[in-house]
Amino acid sequence: MNLNQITLPAADIDRSVAFYRRMGFKQIVGTPDYARFECPTGDATFSLHRTAPHPPGPEADTHVVVYFETPEVDAEVRRLQAAGFEFTQEPRDEPWLWREARLLDPSGNVLCLYWAGENRKNPPWRLKD
Repeated sequence: MNLNQITLPAADIDRSVAFYRRMGFKQIVGTPDYARFECPTGDATFSLHRTAPHPPGPEADTHVVVYFETPEVDAEVRRLQAAGFEFTQEPRDEPWLWREARLLDPSGNVLCLYWAGENRKNPPWRLKD
């Protein structure tokens, strides 16, 4: 089995579509309630589906975290910051051996730009078969 795609909640579909297009994702499907994107590299896709707005404040956390892999985390963060994106976490090395930076999309979904290299699927603590 392989993961086909994920679908993210989007309270304001137009604002969310604009956000992801500005990030560099290619929109391949669009309706008033749904949008689907291709990633710039690889074969992955993801979607947005209109949902009711979340209340403001800490309760707005959708508990969704989407990981976008790039070997150039720092350069990608600088590119996006130059385009006006604000990050909630600057690039840093994490104890689980991944380099990560984080930002929020317009609906409060957490986006993690990361690079893990070999540790993505084979960390030192990987379970044995």
